[in-house]
Amino acid sequence: MNRIKEVLESRGLTQTWLAETLGKSYNMVNSYAQNRRQPSIEILFEIAQILNVDPKELINSNMNYSIKK
Repeated sequence: MNRIKEVLESRGLTQTWLAETLGKSYNMVNSYAQNRRQPSIEILFEIAQILNVDPKELINSNMNYSIKK
């Protein structure tokens, strides 16, 4: 799962703007934002660079890891 939609909204940016800046179709960016499709790691890093955020901020990690000793 990613947080692209939340980051765009928090910055007052649109999916259309991201699509144009990224050079992807609106439908592709909308698929990323709605989590119907996940961007490749390369695209995720490119989106992070465009939005000027750490790539980790675009990833929703709700997994709990426990280390057994």
